[in-house]
Amino acid sequence: MSPPRPYLSKSRLISAWQCPKKLHLEKHHKDLAVITSQMESAFAGGHQVGDIAQQLYGTDQSVEVEFNFKTMVAETKRLIDNGADFPIFEATFRYENVLIRADVMIPEGDGWHIIEVKASTSVKDYHVLDCAIQDWVLRNSGINVLSISLAHINNQFVYQGDGNYDGLLLENDLTEAVRAMEYDVLELVAKAREAVSGPEPLIDVGPHCNKPYECQFISHCWPMDAQYPVTGLGGGKARLAEWVVAGYRDIRDVKRSEITAEQQLRIHRVTESGKAEVLPGAREILEALPYPRYYLDFETIGPAIPVWKGTRPYAALPIQWSCHIEEEGGEMRHEEFLDLSGEPPMWALAEQLIACLGETGPVLMYTSYEKTVINGLIEMFPDLAEPLAAIVNRLWDLHPLVKTHYYHPDMLGSWSVKAVLPCMAPHMDYSQLEGIKEGMAASDGFLEAIGSRAGRAPTVERKAELEEQLLRYCKFDTEAMVEIVRFLAPTT
Repeated sequence: MSPPRPYLSKSRLISAWQCPKKLHLEKHHKDLAVITSQMESAFAGGHQVGDIAQQLYGTDQSVEVEFNFKTMVAETKRLIDNGADFPIFEATFRYENVLIRADVMIPEGDGWHIIEVKASTSVKDYHVLDCAIQDWVLRNSGINVLSISLAHINNQFVYQGDGNYDGLLLENDLTEAVRAMEYDVLELVAKAREAVSGPEPLIDVGPHCNKPYECQFISHCWPMDAQYPVTGLGGGKARLAEWVVAGYRDIRDVKRSEITAEQQLRIHRVTESGKAEVLPGAREILEALPYPRYYLDFETIGPAIPVWKGTRPYAALPIQWSCHIEEEGGEMRHEEFLDLSGEPPMWALAEQLIACLGETGPVLMYTSYEKTVINGLIEMFPDLAEPLAAIVNRLWDLHPLVKTHYYHPDMLGSWSVKAVLPCMAPHMDYSQLEGIKEGMAASDGFLEAIGSRAGRAPTVERKAELEEQLLRYCKFDTEAMVEIVRFLAPTT
């Protein structure tokens, strides 16, 4: 008697396609996974898109099969056997112990139209494979699949603010491409079974560690336990992987003769020295900046499902800002904006920003994102275009100055403010913040606070907690810039 085939879900098969080792670790070593806020946000966003799909494709009779391992296959069979002539959501089928849940099944004559829903804005290669897996299970389960499509976000959709999202999803008929992949599905199923049943596959690291998804086991497979991991050299993943495969774990293990990129050579040289490199010139440049000086940072949201009238999916919408204002002589004050009423905050945000920044003095930012945000406000509010454009002309980016004049081994190849700050100002570290401590978490926190993330308003206590965390995080960003300037141009 042959042993039972291991259980495989569609998501596990996609993991095996990306890397069999990833699937093996998901099955046997979940404790090694590191789930980032970006991963959590993408997961939550996908659920929201799925909810909208049910709104768009549903009827008064449509049914969603409840997620329950004990009952969902039988419940789906009952609906089909009873002649369901209405849309079924999350219909669940199992064939050769491969389980799939179809996002949308729509009856058409004597068969079914299947729709897989994704939060992306285009069809990807692995989406076709995703649909092919479903088609294989469905047809072998006795379902007459007439066609199978992938529905993705239409990033040109403009929400009218009326709760109607008709037009948000674009359908692509993949039936022909899917049917051509049946052999690929059979090969993948065999590979996945081996990965689950056998020992941990010996697979080298490489670009596949981040494509199509960032793997949650990167810290296990890449040598992250070294003092200065090779990944800190930056650059392309393929070249970094070659060094890891060659046995290098620490930046200092890599032979200088093997490095050709100028930035990597700098990182290698400074790391070998063991101390920070501060090149001359930054102080003179910063001291030449006039007063008052404004240190500005925005927080934005870009949800797949637009929240406010006139907005598009994934549009970067500013919802908060912090500004530290430094007068000549060292006097410092702080202003900020955050509106958690749930109403669109962009107009008030722009008006108060204009009032805060006045008409003179450099507006310091870290990277050019603030410029992008303000240009977006100009497009949204032509009536404010003149004063906003004047602010754009005053923007002054700290990032290129820091990158040119400073590097510390502990930055591990990154000049992000989160990497630079603890090296210049050890008393300040984003990891010490409570709750929200990076941009994606801030975006999700805002959406939760206005009742958009979970579909319901938070408690009064939770909303107050989120408000405090949002204000503290954004303020920390502008405090960070102040500290960076003080480090590079200390006052006497």
